[in-house]
Amino acid sequence: MTVNRTLLEQKLAELPLFQYEFIDPQELTFSERIRQVCRQECPMYNTTWACPPAVGSVEQCRARCLAYPHALMMTSVTEVRDIADMAETLATRGPHEALTRQVRDLLHQCGAAETYVLSTEACAICEHCAYPDAPCRHPEHMFPCVESHGIVVTDIAERYGIDFLSGNLVVWFSLLFYR
Repeated sequence: MTVNRTLLEQKLAELPLFQYEFIDPQELTFSERIRQVCRQECPMYNTTWACPPAVGSVEQCRARCLAYPHALMMTSVTEVRDIADMAETLATRGPHEALTRQVRDLLHQCGAAETYVLSTEACAICEHCAYPDAPCRHPEHMFPCVESHGIVVTDIAERYGIDFLSGNLVVWFSLLFYR
């Protein structure tokens, strides 16, 4: 069964997406440099199943993503008072994650047999992640962060004309791989 893209696009038009593009996963750029940013700047590094090193090496992540022939990049946008206030900015992820779940469900409703979803989470589902002592409690709900896989989001966004806004607008990205 193939994805009914016409039906999917009709349903996507009903959602509060900022932008979306169907992309070829082969066009993604994977870089160890992105992983360095995780390691050096993100407080979630080595604390959750959704982040490195738990997600695997960049090469393992690349192979996992490229095993899917299709991908959908979606964005949502929200305004914050102060873009430099990381706590305020991160507090706006919830609606984007809910939207990402809706799009994943639409992909299944429109014929996708399997999906692999990357989003903004580092993961915020459990108050305390089971990593590294036990398996993830909710693997069906956990979406690793796009950057955790070493994906250079700016490259694909520029290639497909997906806007990065300035000022106090936050653009959240998700990549949904499917077959």
